[in-house]
Amino acid sequence: MENIKKVLLEATHEAGAILLERFQGHFEIEHKEGINDLVTEVDTACESVIINKIKHHFPDHSILSEEDGATANASPFQWIIDPIDGTVNFAHGVPLCCVSIALKKDNEIMLGAIYNPMMDEFFFAEKGKGAYLNGDPISVSSKADFNTAFLVTGFPYHYDNSTDPLRVFSKLIKRGLPIRRLGSAALDLCWVACGRFDAFWEYFLNPWDLAAGLLLVREAGGRVTNFKGDEHAIFEPEMLASNDHIHADLLNELNS
Repeated sequence: MENIKKVLLEATHEAGAILLERFQGHFEIEHKEGINDLVTEVDTACESVIINKIKHHFPDHSILSEEDGATANASPFQWIIDPIDGTVNFAHGVPLCCVSIALKKDNEIMLGAIYNPMMDEFFFAEKGKGAYLNGDPISVSSKADFNTAFLVTGFPYHYDNSTDPLRVFSKLIKRGLPIRRLGSAALDLCWVACGRFDAFWEYFLNPWDLAAGLLLVREAGGRVTNFKGDEHAIFEPEMLASNDHIHADLLNELNS
């Protein structure tokens, strides 16, 4: 596992260096499923660096990546990659974006790294060994009073008729609760893990958005579930991550 960890850290840093070098520069932007669902040539460059490094060291490992899709190998190891989480922020020169890489073995996330080079913040977690920011241990907040909670959420680019994220958002802001929207689920989870936010929820997430951050929150002492309160699996689109103290309160708001 130490050799795998070394490759994970190197790949995250190398992709982060590209992100920093190209930030606020000139690059091509394309649209995916919607006009505001973007991908840039920098996403592709970062992804290529990460995947090439993984394939060089571990050619039998499986890969699931936002832009390149999935490769299905027989190995129990799967790398889950978001080359730029917060692409819209990146494309508009907002420094709230990051590289996110997780390693899954069978059904367990074993390693997770998230790097925002513009803020020089490198988050890392290893299952059973804690969560860290730039090498220092981090933990979730101790806030137990939901009425004073500091929250963060995200909104999808595509709505369906089954859910209305604005319903819960409206309820909570009418209670006077401060809520932020950073535009990067990976950073939302990092900031819950290090205690800046008390909780994060979102309705429509992909595995690459949340895999590394999920491990960070759990290793920092937090709780991550679906909206039913069951332990979250990375292929579920709905996620609630919190410091655990206010988890039941927010679940109640999500389901009431």
